[in-house]
Amino acid sequence: METSPVQPPKISVVVTCYNLGRYLPEALESVADQAAQGQVEVIVVDDGSTDPATIEVLDAMDPQLYTLLRQRNMGLSAARNNGIKAAHGEYIVPLDADNRLRPAMIQQVVSVLDARPEVDIVFGDAQYFGEREGRFRMGPAHLSALLERNRIDACAGFRKVLWERLGGYDEQMLLGYEDWEFWLRGLVARAGFHYTGEIMFDYRVRAGSMVTNTVKHQAKIEEYIFNKPELRFLRDHRAKYLDLLARSPRKEVLDGRTLLRHLLARIRQRIGVAPSTTGNGR
Repeated sequence: METSPVQPPKISVVVTCYNLGRYLPEALESVADQAAQGQVEVIVVDDGSTDPATIEVLDAMDPQLYTLLRQRNMGLSAARNNGIKAAHGEYIVPLDADNRLRPAMIQQVVSVLDARPEVDIVFGDAQYFGEREGRFRMGPAHLSALLERNRIDACAGFRKVLWERLGGYDEQMLLGYEDWEFWLRGLVARAGFHYTGEIMFDYRVRAGSMVTNTVKHQAKIEEYIFNKPELRFLRDHRAKYLDLLARSPRKEVLDGRTLLRHLLARIRQRIGVAPSTTGNGR
């Protein structure tokens, strides 16, 4: 009697870990039920952890539920890229080992991407926990918002074909904001963004996290991003936009609105992006 071929999972969660074994079980527990039901593939990428406790946690993972990839320490972008390369899912959700997915996130990502072919990226809000509490409201991915700063966390759902089209995350970016750079290239490539307006994951705030070091090098990272050949044309537009935002007298801000509208229109024309709407944030 012939058996039906096993269908690959629709979505793959790629968990990156470097010496974060104390938090990894919580991250895995947040997707354990869906992994057990075969609804999601979970790939854990160990980026060359040296902490014995982390290695012990990784060694103890259930191979029936989780796929473990090990590599030398190459940085977050390379870890994500290698995990995504190995993924069988049509859709991808990156997850840092110290964060947690909300139960409904997988369903939301799949339902939107299945129903709306014009959408490539689905994202929502985060709930802080740990050393800070509150909601991180990201808001729609308007062009102006992404020009100003990173408005979308790496923990979002996107089509694997988009990642392939963009060439993955930039592995030279070892100081952070690799997700911002990825979203900007997606914007330039006319990717469709959809903001759910709902909390989709829990973001752990802790001392010594990567984001602390990223902030210290923000100017250097921004210079690198906006000097890339495919993003360089945004640099002068962004400088003018930030200057408008920095003006404090109300009259100057009001007088600058016409200039701002022309500025954003020129960028949209260059990259072929339609004016933003709340639904898709393009």
